[in-house]
Amino acid sequence: MSRRVRTDERGRVTIPKEIRDRYGEKFRLVELDSGIKLVPIPDDPVEALRAAASDELREASLEDLEEAAQEEAREQSVEQIR
Repeated sequence: MSRRVRTDERGRVTIPKEIRDRYGEKFRLVELDSGIKLVPIPDDPVEALRAAASDELREASLEDLEEAAQEEAREQSVEQIR
């Protein structure tokens, strides 16, 4: 789907209601070489990641994920020192 929109005198773009209903109210503006892209920001980013992830990740607690990230960071730090 493609729509044509314009900026107003203050540089604002109005996102049509049916698109806001589908994707939400918050977007990240990404600048590309060929233009720009609006990427929806989920209300609950962790839940959105879990929905897109493996069963193992879906079942992990936030504490488990934080611990795994810290362990990975420690391992990478040790590797960089060598």
